[in-house]
Amino acid sequence: MAKSNQVRIIGGVWRSRRISFPEHEGLRPSADRVRETLFNWLGQDLGGQRCLDLFAGSGALGFEALSRGAASVVMVEKSRRVCAALRRNALLLGAKNLQLHCADALEFATAAAADAAARFDVMFLDPPFGSTLLGQALPRIVPLLGPEARVYVESAVAFAPTGGWRVLRHGRAGQVHYTLVTYD
Repeated sequence: MAKSNQVRIIGGVWRSRRISFPEHEGLRPSADRVRETLFNWLGQDLGGQRCLDLFAGSGALGFEALSRGAASVVMVEKSRRVCAALRRNALLLGAKNLQLHCADALEFATAAAADAAARFDVMFLDPPFGSTLLGQALPRIVPLLGPEARVYVESAVAFAPTGGWRVLRHGRAGQVHYTLVTYD
């Protein structure tokens, strides 16, 4: 049985390894079943993909992407305490090609948009559960999208696409809505 404040990586080179995270308001890792579905949608091998985990939290999505061969993952987490746990997990796993930014996600996205090289193939948007940050983040990430980029959105309400967003896949597990979208 899994300990609380731990999550299991479900695929790739770190399959079955556990990562720990501290108690923090709004931090609620994506469930195993949801992550398994997401990576079935994305493909089991993310070789060559550049990923951004904008609200990293436990790091489950970013570490899962690295475990499955992502070329690089950028994790952004505002909480210093949670960031320290992400750093410890990266060291324990021997994570290469990981950049960790202890910063506000919205400020990071705005600043990164000015860098023409900061383009991503896969983005994970899983803000603190029940927050309004998703609506604020979506317009800020558009300049960061690479060609044919896919964006994973996890929230308490179903994603209603507007302004160029198109739903590719959608699912629900309990109170959590999870959606894979693209921007046309």
